[in-house]
Amino acid sequence: MVLIAACASGASAQRYVIADQDASGPGGSDMMSLLVFLQSPDVHLLGITVVTGDSWRDEEVAHALRLVESVGRTDVKVYPGAPFPLVRTLEWTRLANKMYGAATFEGAFSDKRMEKPWDAIPPMREGLPSTKPADEDAAHFMVRMVHKYPHKVTIYAAGPLTNVALAIRLDPHFAELAQELVVMGGSINPNTQAAEWVNSPRHEFNFWFDPEAASIALEAPWAKITTTTIDVSLKTRPEPEVLDGVAKAHSPAAEYVTKYFQRPVFINYLWDELAAAAWIDPTLIKEERYVYMDVDTVRGPTYGDTLTWNEQTKPALPLHKVHAQMDVDLARLQKFLVDVLSQPTPKVVPSTDELTK
Repeated sequence: MVLIAACASGASAQRYVIADQDASGPGGSDMMSLLVFLQSPDVHLLGITVVTGDSWRDEEVAHALRLVESVGRTDVKVYPGAPFPLVRTLEWTRLANKMYGAATFEGAFSDKRMEKPWDAIPPMREGLPSTKPADEDAAHFMVRMVHKYPHKVTIYAAGPLTNVALAIRLDPHFAELAQELVVMGGSINPNTQAAEWVNSPRHEFNFWFDPEAASIALEAPWAKITTTTIDVSLKTRPEPEVLDGVAKAHSPAAEYVTKYFQRPVFINYLWDELAAAAWIDPTLIKEERYVYMDVDTVRGPTYGDTLTWNEQTKPALPLHKVHAQMDVDLARLQKFLVDVLSQPTPKVVPSTDELTK
């Protein structure tokens, strides 16, 4: 295990990121993580790309549009991505549940989500958006941005990795032109009695929903890969330390969270928020493992499980080492989130590139 030095980070130049998210909403971890980027003045959020995962893509796009409208950040465009996994289908998943045992959480494939067509947008608590998504699709947008800002753009992927895999297949230089890949995904050996992992410690939804995409993404030649694992996520909590603190503020972001984050929080953690916050401030992470990582793509009982190796045991495949986060400074993470969500919406300052158009 590698211990992360808890040194204070100094001031830094504006950082570029694309937030690839299965933007289920309103409220919840998906929306809170997007707010972390939208509320951080030193972050240039180039765009929000949406992938089916927790919910279906078109509904998620609508929630993401309403989010940026609610906090006055319609300068950030929303790009629709993949509506389905690369290989996994609903029909095969239903059959696998009967053969190998049912998954505890199935996201868009759950019975509740399947009550309506995949492209239907049900009534939204926050109302339908008045703005429209971008005409460009997620994968082409990602490729275009890493060419526009070579070696400067972080790809933050907090849902299934379908959009990222499509971008990799579109452009063989995509991964190497990005600055890094930040993933909320994977599970190694979480300390929990929760039903989803107690008998399947290597299971994690984002990898499970699209195993082939996750494998393509992890095998690509990124300069750096960081993943927020189930192991570290289960050491976090949003309530009351975060939600009560945010409720005292009156920024647009705080009011959105207070209104739409469902309470009480029975089973919830700071999944995606941690991945976003730790990218901004890596010192929030106290411990990580530096391991080779891939995903099981064999159609069987462990399809979609996280695979890891060390130098001595790894197979002869184009694998890359991943910074797998394992422990977090929870008090500092909670304070970080309260602070960033409580501040006024940052003033949008056009980049030098935009000013010279």
